[in-house]
Amino acid sequence: MEMNEETSGERKLKCGDTSKCFELLESILDGEIDNSKEVLKEKLAKCQPCFEHYHLEQAIRDVLKTKCTKHKVPNELADGIRQKIQEIK
Repeated sequence: MEMNEETSGERKLKCGDTSKCFELLESILDGEIDNSKEVLKEKLAKCQPCFEHYHLEQAIRDVLKTKCTKHKVPNELADGIRQKIQEIK
């Protein structure tokens, strides 16, 4: 992950490999990395795009957790969806 030079104490404004970095951050959010707190702290302290992406992704996940509830799907709706899927295949 090559990044541009930074001035002392400031985050880098550009990231050389945002897709790889964003993939790393999403793995951290998914709990797939053992030492995630250390990796996350270091990454967010150095790179502004990663900092912004992490906080956006976290906000989206928080909204989904609060807005998506476990309501039982009516059988007719589930059957209709299954039927449509079979028709498309």
